[in-house]
Amino acid sequence: MKRFGQMFMQFLPIDPEKSSDEVNRGESYAHFKRMLFLIMLLIAMVPVAVTAGIGYFQYRNLLLSEEHDQLLWRLDGAQKTIDAFIGGLQSLVKFVAREDRYSALLEKDKLQLLFDRLKEQYDGFVDLGIVDAKGIQRSYVGPYDLEGRDYSNQEWFHEVLIKNVYISNVYLGFRQVPHFVIAVVETIPGTNDYWILRATINADTLQKFVATIQTKATNDMFLVNSAGQLQTSSKSYGAVLSRYDKPTNEDGVALYGESRGNSIFHASSVLKNTPWTLVLTEQDYVHKEEWASFKQRLILIFAGSTLVIVLIISPLVSILTDRIRASDEKQLSLLAEAEHSNKLASIGRLAAGVAHEINNPLAIISQKSGLIEDLLGLTPPFEYSDKMRKTLTGIQDSVVRCKNITHRLLGFARRMEVTIEEIDLNQVVREVITFLENESLHNRIQVQTILEDQLPHIRSDRGQIQQILLNITNNAIDAVVYDGIIQITTVSRSESVQIKIKDNGPGMPPAVLEHIFEPFFTTKAQGKGTGLGLSITYGLIKKLGGSIVVDSTVGEGTIFTINLPYTPPHIEESNHEHNNADTDS
Repeated sequence: MKRFGQMFMQFLPIDPEKSSDEVNRGESYAHFKRMLFLIMLLIAMVPVAVTAGIGYFQYRNLLLSEEHDQLLWRLDGAQKTIDAFIGGLQSLVKFVAREDRYSALLEKDKLQLLFDRLKEQYDGFVDLGIVDAKGIQRSYVGPYDLEGRDYSNQEWFHEVLIKNVYISNVYLGFRQVPHFVIAVVETIPGTNDYWILRATINADTLQKFVATIQTKATNDMFLVNSAGQLQTSSKSYGAVLSRYDKPTNEDGVALYGESRGNSIFHASSVLKNTPWTLVLTEQDYVHKEEWASFKQRLILIFAGSTLVIVLIISPLVSILTDRIRASDEKQLSLLAEAEHSNKLASIGRLAAGVAHEINNPLAIISQKSGLIEDLLGLTPPFEYSDKMRKTLTGIQDSVVRCKNITHRLLGFARRMEVTIEEIDLNQVVREVITFLENESLHNRIQVQTILEDQLPHIRSDRGQIQQILLNITNNAIDAVVYDGIIQITTVSRSESVQIKIKDNGPGMPPAVLEHIFEPFFTTKAQGKGTGLGLSITYGLIKKLGGSIVVDSTVGEGTIFTINLPYTPPHIEESNHEHNNADTDS
């Protein structure tokens, strides 16, 4: 029989790495959960990020546009103010250089008096000189000895003759102090000759005036010439005559990216009748506080949206993963059950063939041993007659044992047709206990019952329920051995009746629990069990539309829980079809 068991076990898809597969499946579901979370988070965050990005750049562009307009407005106001200031200086010098003043101003004391009056009005005047048509300075008041100096070869002299009014760039000169020159041309009355009034003014005059019109809204305001030299000092680009590397001959506003990630507006406008360009710069934006507040709100909204999305997605992913896992486990359970049923069917067909093949030799052995026993009865006693009779008895006992085994095999294969009737399950339990009474008394085992009063009757097969209870209770008696307790409980449920068979035996480890319903699997000593009892029991319970669950703890005992429906519909349909088939045949 051991060889038969090994042969039958080849049909069973037993996986020795089951626990490892369960671990791998757990890791797969964890990986799936992470990937699903990331995908859903990405799908949810893309529109949030796009919306936040659009809002950021739209508001930034709006502020840039507002800053552009504000800067142009301030540039226009500053330009008009400086034009008026420069125009005032030009008008003052022109007024001094009236046609009738030439002869008088050639006298140094009168020129000195005029210079003192100019300094009272504008402290920035440095010197004053009269230059004739030949470029010779005829009269001069100031800190240097420049009277008689020849300017005929200098650029400013020829330029003032062309433009009638000349304003120079800021330069250092003899004193190495930044200053600029205003020169005007006037004709001498009654002649075709002309003369030039040349005034030198400190660059501080420009600097002070620019400082007075600069507002807090502007980071920096300064003058620069066409060569890129600062005509007034700048907060960002240095002192007077330092280099300025941006275009200086264009009107309008430009945006430049500077160091440290700051964006700087440069607004420039060429001043009329001067070599200078007015430049205003604005770092970042006029609405700095508003822009900072917007960015803070945008970050808070984005972070809050992300948190809400995570709080929603996380449980949703867990629910989806759990449902998918439950569905997969249910599918695996159904596949395992179908596989188990197919396995039992295959083993049943093989068992039927084996049983029939064994029964024929057993019949011959039984017949021949009986014949020998009859012949011994007709033969006078001889030396080995007693020994032969004992041997024949052993053969007959073995034949009976083999017949019992083949009968079980045939029973396993045929599964006996189901006969449905109304059953009092408590009564069936009492009958089974009566069957096993002698064996339980022999092993000093107490069989206790807790049977529900008024337990509803069920429709099922009495004989198969008896076999189920006998197989499980008999196994419990074998497990408990001596002085144990077996407790049988019945209780009604909404759709079934539940039977619990509990023992206080040694219990079973998980490795054994995985295989207890497999054919020919047994933990009993060799010769004490075929391993078919629980396999047949499992098949009978499924045939009756029920279920069986085993809980066992090593050192504490085992509980078999059986649920049988009140009326299994598929059994009634099966019997009806079977009866019709019998009638037709």
